[in-house]
Amino acid sequence: MATPRLATYSIGGATKYGAVTDAGIVDLSARFGKDYPTLREVIAAGALMKLADEGARHQPDHALDAITWQPPIPVPEKIICIGVNYPDRNAEYKDGQDAPKYPSMFMRTPRSFVGHNTPLVRPRASPQLDYEGELVLVIGKAGRHIKENDALDHIAAVTLCNEGTIRDWVRHAKFNVTQGKNFDSTGSLGPWIVPYTQESQIADIRLTTKVNGETRQDDRTGRLIFGFRYLINYLSTFTTLVAGDVIVTGTPTGAGARFDPPRYLKPGDVIEVEAEGVGVLKNGVTDEA
Repeated sequence: MATPRLATYSIGGATKYGAVTDAGIVDLSARFGKDYPTLREVIAAGALMKLADEGARHQPDHALDAITWQPPIPVPEKIICIGVNYPDRNAEYKDGQDAPKYPSMFMRTPRSFVGHNTPLVRPRASPQLDYEGELVLVIGKAGRHIKENDALDHIAAVTLCNEGTIRDWVRHAKFNVTQGKNFDSTGSLGPWIVPYTQESQIADIRLTTKVNGETRQDDRTGRLIFGFRYLINYLSTFTTLVAGDVIVTGTPTGAGARFDPPRYLKPGDVIEVEAEGVGVLKNGVTDEA
């Protein structure tokens, strides 16, 4: 059976959600919109598989080339990003420090992301737009002080992120990276969410990032310094995780800033973030108008 894929998209000025097939997209919002206005409500109701099954029974309503892909979760309450979470990434800092005791993290705004096949925007303020391919967990069940043993029960789905970063702007201040991580339309999420069913689905996924066909990042989620169970446990210690929250789990070594000289993104480049069992998130690059 094909992997179920659920996406948010726009067509004819309306934003919708549906089930993605190789032949097109089945408009599920037309069928379930009264009960679930967006995929956030589908997730909160635990209805992802119900809708995926329904989508499999219908012919597509739209061709894939007729839609504009949107980030799958519209306006999540929280987008929490984890930094330096692969062993080789810690070594990249060349500061002689051991792996950190606790995860580094920062928040991003929904407006800083675009969907699949929409160009990332290189801002006027800086040419240092960089890529970071990451696997994303989407929370399905709210919780606080979640035990590691129970953590995976709180995952609804997985998706992909290109956690685009303006490198010089993450160094503007002594302690924060927020501004370099939140320029409008510098990152992407998608193309769709894949419902989470069992731990083996996410335990050791190969994650790669290609720029213009050249593999720049290549690692496996089984090597994360802070694994998925721990992250959910740790995050829920200080914040209540709610349905639709997005956790961006860290990027492997090989971002453009780490080359000598650095290899930043420029208009015309094509970035593809790929994960086994999830798909490919593809974006071009354009300059801010």
